[in-house]
Amino acid sequence: MPRASYRGGAVAGPPSRAQDDGSLQNDTSHMSFEELLELQSQVGTKAYKQLVTGSSTKKQSCRPPVQKACVADKHRPLEMSAKVRVPFLRQVVPISKKVARDPRFDDLSGEYNPEVFDKTYQFLDDIRAREKELVKKQLKKRRSGEEHEKLQHLLQRMEQQEMAQKERKRQQELRLALKQERRAQAQQGHRPYFLKKSEQRQLVLAEKFKELKRSKKLESFLSRKRRRNAGKDRRHLPLSKE
Repeated sequence: MPRASYRGGAVAGPPSRAQDDGSLQNDTSHMSFEELLELQSQVGTKAYKQLVTGSSTKKQSCRPPVQKACVADKHRPLEMSAKVRVPFLRQVVPISKKVARDPRFDDLSGEYNPEVFDKTYQFLDDIRAREKELVKKQLKKRRSGEEHEKLQHLLQRMEQQEMAQKERKRQQELRLALKQERRAQAQQGHRPYFLKKSEQRQLVLAEKFKELKRSKKLESFLSRKRRRNAGKDRRHLPLSKE
């Protein structure tokens, strides 16, 4: 391929910086396609574009510059430019984000103390007793039907809640007695002994056994316990092949 050269006696090679940009642009307008490619490979793409177009290769944004809104006074409303479209959702007044707080797991609510809680809400026991009597009266009026079954289930649930509350109070009294005993041992100079969880469960079962024996419900409790254990053992037995 023959070496490209400028027409009109110009020597081939990259154009000198002393040459005028207008004359170079006129020279390139009369060059062939092969000469233009040769010139581009010699001077580089960026300089070639500057020679051909006669302008900078920097991209100029056609969008007009947005004038920043300025506030002279902090209590003055914000002035927005009329040339810029106002967004659909914009923050007019700063709003502090609301954080949800669960009082059950928040330190601000203090620590849960069962004894203090029972003393504070002791009036609920009277309300539950009145509600239980009301349910019993309504149950006597409705001998059958769907309403009778709903009242029967409601009464059973209230009795179960009452029994669970009594059991919880009994365990609290037992723990309080053990705490007082350890405190008395420490005052006498003895080293206090802390019961394990298994030993605490045994003490709770012993107290429950004494309570059932006093109320003459021990036999019925033991019979239910035997039936429950027999049902559990029956599940582990292999199925009989007929």
